[in-house]
Amino acid sequence: MLRAKWLFQCVDIRSSTGQEELLTVSSKRGVVPRSSEAVTMFKATSYVGHKLCWPRDLVINSLWAWGYGLGVSRYHGIISSAYGVYRLRKPYSEYFAYVHKLVRSVPFNWELHIRSKGIWISRLQLTDESFLNISLPLPQPKEQTAIVRFLDFIDSRIQNCIRAKLKLIALLDERKHAIIDHIVTRGIDPTVRLNSSGSEWLGDVPEHWKIMRVKQLMRNIVEQTYEQGRTDIYVAMEHVESWTGRLINTGFDAVFESQVKRFRSEDILFGKLRPYLAKVTRPTQSGVCVGEFLVLRCIGSNVNPSYMEWILRSRPVIDEINRSTIGARMPRTDWSFMGRLAIAVPPPSEQSEIAAVLNRITADIDAVVASIRREVVLLQEFLARLVADVVTGKLDVLEAADMLPFDSKESDNQDAFADAVKGCRDVISTCISGVES
Repeated sequence: MLRAKWLFQCVDIRSSTGQEELLTVSSKRGVVPRSSEAVTMFKATSYVGHKLCWPRDLVINSLWAWGYGLGVSRYHGIISSAYGVYRLRKPYSEYFAYVHKLVRSVPFNWELHIRSKGIWISRLQLTDESFLNISLPLPQPKEQTAIVRFLDFIDSRIQNCIRAKLKLIALLDERKHAIIDHIVTRGIDPTVRLNSSGSEWLGDVPEHWKIMRVKQLMRNIVEQTYEQGRTDIYVAMEHVESWTGRLINTGFDAVFESQVKRFRSEDILFGKLRPYLAKVTRPTQSGVCVGEFLVLRCIGSNVNPSYMEWILRSRPVIDEINRSTIGARMPRTDWSFMGRLAIAVPPPSEQSEIAAVLNRITADIDAVVASIRREVVLLQEFLARLVADVVTGKLDVLEAADMLPFDSKESDNQDAFADAVKGCRDVISTCISGVES
């Protein structure tokens, strides 16, 4: 165990031209070129006098160290002058790969968290002194090489698995939307005769469906209040999940300074601000919502609220509304356009049947997607646990690392993976059991 001050020296070298590559610190990827990240911070007019780092330097965002805002750089370039740059001293200069794994592990993150000081969590700052006083475990060079090789191999396999699962989720979501789009415009009878709707975006529709404007089917409710009833829920834009309408963390004791709108259960809330987000929901209880929603109420018993929710959240309708929004930076729609929008409406009995079919099909797909997302979370948790155990010496991977293939092409072989973890399978099984529980 050595304090960081015996391993590192602070480096503060500034750019004289400002022409070096711009770098940033990503919580997911460590130190990366700024061009590879979606950075929203403005660029300086000149980078002369800004800090520089080199490959193998440890770079720490002093205000984001507790949020994994650090890593060993593989690049030479310009970083923020608020970042700390630490270079391994000569006796330890080859330890950079292990150090990168260590400082981005969960146990070390906790150490960074408690040593960062400040009032607000977003302004917790890690000073040079606080970092250099941290004690670090330092394995022998041979063990460090084994640790890095083993973790790189496992990380590659798990990340490949996660990417495959995320691709499957995207395919399932696309399939779900395709089913919804087809059924709300064509129905569920594949033999039905079609007629032209007279609308380019709507295309052909079943011949027995009526083309009606939304204002013939729904009313725009504008009942404003400053009060929230005891049993009222409060719905803001961030409470509605895009494209599913699922309500997330709605409040009962909300605090709002401006007027809000009242709605009843079965009213449809349509997010008019940035409609391309498809924030459309139908709460099952009454409440109040922010003014960014249109509160739409079905007229009469011949209009099924569940069916109207499905069609208003379908991609053809959302795309048509989005094409007619006003405002460039914050596009929005309004009731004057929504009310004039023509849609195809089946008979009442068919509306109920379509809504029931869509509820069943999407529930099945959503259940599969939720299961896959849970698998992704478990894989991420397992990887974090495994890294923590390996970099702190709780899991010895010397033997396992020696059994890994040197040819990267062989690393895709399942047998090679099984052999690699053979020496520490019991510990890994314990890790998995801990994650699952």
